[in-house]
Amino acid sequence: MHHHPWQDTSRSAEERAADLLSRMTLEEKLAQLSSIWPGSEAEGEDVAPFQHEVSEAVDLDGLLPHGLGQLTRPFGTAPVDPAEGARALAGFQSRVAAANRFGIPALAHEECLTGFTAWQATVFPTPLAWGATFDPALVRRMSAAIGASMRSVGIHQGLSPVLDVVRDPRWGRTEESIGEDPYLVATVATAYVAGLESAGIVATLKHFAGYSASRGGRNHAPVSIGPRELADVILPPFEMALREGGARSVMHAYNDLDGVPAAASPDLLTGLLREEWGFTGTVVADYFGISFLERNHRVADSPARAGALALEAGVDVELPSVRCYGEPLLKAVRSGEVPEELVDRAVLRVLRQKCELGLLDPDWAPAAPEGEVDLDPPAMRELARRVAEESVVLLDNRRGVLPLDPAARIAVVGPYADECSAMLGCYTFPRHVGVEHPELPLGVEIPTLLDSLGAELPGADLTASPEDADVVVAVLGDRSGLFGRGTSGEGCDAEDLTLPDGQDAFLDELLERTDRPVVLVLLTGRPYALGRWDGRLAAVVQAFFPGEEGGPAVAGVLTGRVNPSGRLPVSVPRGNGGQPWTYLAPPLGLKGAASNIDPTPLYPFGHGLSYTTFAWEGAGADTDALPTDGGTGVRLTVRNTGERAGTEVVQLYLHDPVARTVQPVSRLVGYARVALEPGQAAEVVFDFHADLASYTERPGRRIVEPGALELRLAASSADVRHTVPLTLTGAERTVGHDRRMTCGVEVRVLQP
Repeated sequence: MHHHPWQDTSRSAEERAADLLSRMTLEEKLAQLSSIWPGSEAEGEDVAPFQHEVSEAVDLDGLLPHGLGQLTRPFGTAPVDPAEGARALAGFQSRVAAANRFGIPALAHEECLTGFTAWQATVFPTPLAWGATFDPALVRRMSAAIGASMRSVGIHQGLSPVLDVVRDPRWGRTEESIGEDPYLVATVATAYVAGLESAGIVATLKHFAGYSASRGGRNHAPVSIGPRELADVILPPFEMALREGGARSVMHAYNDLDGVPAAASPDLLTGLLREEWGFTGTVVADYFGISFLERNHRVADSPARAGALALEAGVDVELPSVRCYGEPLLKAVRSGEVPEELVDRAVLRVLRQKCELGLLDPDWAPAAPEGEVDLDPPAMRELARRVAEESVVLLDNRRGVLPLDPAARIAVVGPYADECSAMLGCYTFPRHVGVEHPELPLGVEIPTLLDSLGAELPGADLTASPEDADVVVAVLGDRSGLFGRGTSGEGCDAEDLTLPDGQDAFLDELLERTDRPVVLVLLTGRPYALGRWDGRLAAVVQAFFPGEEGGPAVAGVLTGRVNPSGRLPVSVPRGNGGQPWTYLAPPLGLKGAASNIDPTPLYPFGHGLSYTTFAWEGAGADTDALPTDGGTGVRLTVRNTGERAGTEVVQLYLHDPVARTVQPVSRLVGYARVALEPGQAAEVVFDFHADLASYTERPGRRIVEPGALELRLAASSADVRHTVPLTLTGAERTVGHDRRMTCGVEVRVLQP
């Protein structure tokens, strides 16, 4: 028998949540907007900014009778055996539910940027590597697997993915981003979200909004972009991931945007997100972000005022622990300073989500797996290998030394030749938490590049001495870390794009000392300036923190077992000045007579080589004129003209010759991976819609205007193979949130 409507599973989540809300005291309501983070006050380095300044020990007995909204990182705070962790979490959840009068458990969240951030869980490549795959379908498979493993141990929400578009690669969190192009970021992130949500995990979009456009590439620094850059570059990935990916949570960014902190911006969190885009999920705070309104932004003079600002703006849940939404907010509501309706609005969203997750059902019981729990099974390793293999980019092979000759004497040198840390980004468990526990094993097997080359070439002569070798493989890279404890990662921003830790000098000296061909392998979290060695290296291979199977994946590319198919998700600069530059520049952002500085990159966005060759034939559109609300097919035949199987990545760029506001010379609007056997051909058909040519004419007004357009079929942003002229006819259209955002694509292999 159901005693109350909120327990009746035949009713809608909305109805059930509203009924439950009506029965709650103010204390019980506020408890649903809070989280606790056990272990965060323990000794050790911060894994969240200013963690030890704002973390306090928690009085659970005093807290739990009112209930608990969220539980912060039960697996990601300290190393815990997966099976023991799952049982401990189940026990804790039973205690939470038993202590409050409605029997409501907490919603447990974890990080999952490069896989589940837990000890002994599979470490996948970092998001910049997902971008390099240009393979959303594979990314979706990966995130569905990550989601299933989290779900199996009782986790409900994953704090991923990061949808920040790279604007300045000196920013330490470049490694956590997918790339410098909003369409690539949007499509890959949306696939990640869809995979996580398909496993029943609430995906959380980060960081809303503008965080990556900070001045000087400094973490948390002010952001001063205009409304058009925000609308056309920063926001589309969030819009697509909500609309097409089905994300159920959004996390506010730490930064201010033109003087307004994101956590205190009703325009962003309510006006845009809720009213324009129709989002109905939860908005959660980035860790301590509400306190930062008082402590760092100084737009509030007390925790109560900070809480009031965030609640009013539309932040529903304070993470990772409660400081502002507890006692301070309670007093402010009791005194009439903060309307209780604002609390109700947030609690209703939280309860609705708990209801969707089954946490309000009468038969709810915590997930407690029996026996052993394997968070790194063979199928997950296989996926990690596949993502890593597709993400490795062959930048240069002008002397044809790759693939390596198995009979050659190969010197493998450099600081990361026999070191696994350069495979791992800052949100991997070993680099995020494991560094605090040197006594413990890594938890997963991570072969180094040297190990992997030895396994790939059992007959080869591998040496550490460059003098007597036929070819030298130099392995350089980044150490990921947090808040200045690494060369890449959160709070590890770079002054310029010189290779870190003196590796520039190492490479210079190596090239001076040897007349042998040198293959440079980079295992990094951002692109570095390589112009000073242009033409002096025999080959260049770029991998972005490729995860636990990164060694075998990179070795596979070096030996030719893997034909590389990765493409650059960020430009690789020539000079190390690091002036914020991406390929999305209008004419005056490119090389020209008005400035002596040439920002042209050494390797452009979308660039990547293969060990086979491809011919691009018969490009054209089904029509050369279409209405401003119409679409057309854009076709191309790609043929593998080489000796071995390989994958070409066909990229479709839009060039708008004349527009009312300044536009990028070209921008990505579609892409396709085309896998072909030797001699095989495929027809690639893009489903282009005029909405893809829309842009923000003035704040809040996005238009598709009639006139000439040019579509460019290209192998990179700088390597255009065919142009297809189109004319848009008819009336100018205003388009909104319901516009077409993706360019569908079909690849049909042709029978010989």
